[in-house]
Amino acid sequence: MPDKPSTGTPDDTPIEQQAREQTGERKIRLRIDEQNMQTCYANAFRTNGTAEEVVLDLGLNQVSPAPEQEDQPEMIFRLNSRVVMNYYTAKRLAITLSRVIRRHEDQFGEIELDVARRRKRES
Repeated sequence: MPDKPSTGTPDDTPIEQQAREQTGERKIRLRIDEQNMQTCYANAFRTNGTAEEVVLDLGLNQVSPAPEQEDQPEMIFRLNSRVVMNYYTAKRLAITLSRVIRRHEDQFGEIELDVARRRKRES
């Protein structure tokens, strides 16, 4: 799906405009090297930050059965990856994720985050 024309808000800034702003209007060619790329699945995340950087931990939430002495199961957050980025990159990532989710919901409907409400819809 092509990018919409910019309306001046950060959410609608086309990638080409972002590149011009970052390179001082110089044209550059982007080459992507996937040689050392790794892929992981995450259904959970944790964020933290310092004055200079944002830390994003990605991993899996897994329910562990309750030990025989306890009645309550335990949730384990298994960390797979940690991404550390500056706030400029984190903001561009947040804007891009927002756009991707908005497009998905435009096409397929709202993503319901409340598990109880999702279960009611599926019933």
